[in-house]
Amino acid sequence: MLRAGWMAQELLQTFTEDLAEVALIPGYGGVYEIRLDDLLLWERKRDGGFPEPKVIKRKIRDVIAPERDMGHIDTHEPRVR
Repeated sequence: MLRAGWMAQELLQTFTEDLAEVALIPGYGGVYEIRLDDLLLWERKRDGGFPEPKVIKRKIRDVIAPERDMGHIDTHEPRVR
């Protein structure tokens, strides 16, 4: 739950005007998913662990505002599609 709360805070700071909400839903058995509406961006078991915030931020940006420059997040790695 701490990791989920931290990620929610990161996303709200980065996408203050772009996200209507960030919801945390408690689960059991190691469930950790990040969804954007119905799109599953990350699933812990499928994708191998917990993502770095910059990975999820790029994935969200690529869906909601692909033209947006993410500054230092975009510096050394190509955009995720």
